[in-house]
Amino acid sequence: MNTPMTTRRNLVTLVQILARMERSSVPVDADQYRSVIEHLKDELLGHPHDAGLEALLAAVPEFAELYENLQYEYAGLCRSPLEAGVRAEQAARAAIAAAARKDTPTA
Repeated sequence: MNTPMTTRRNLVTLVQILARMERSSVPVDADQYRSVIEHLKDELLGHPHDAGLEALLAAVPEFAELYENLQYEYAGLCRSPLEAGVRAEQAARAAIAAAARKDTPTA
């Protein structure tokens, strides 16, 4: 039986596992990583967006990044600072322009 407390406990445990895997100096098995992500996605489906979830997102950057990626279709990069996003986009545009200039034949 899944109660709100069980769901919260499961989510916290999975987030802790994700953080350990992300910070590990030893390579992590890809299937194990995918399994943790799939379990996290399932837990998030049944978890309300409440203060507890916000606390987890604030405490574990790896989880916040995953959450943002899962919510991208609906909210974009809602958890990323706007300034960092703008700088990243400007850098990407500059890199694309530089690559395009290199491809242009010179006479």
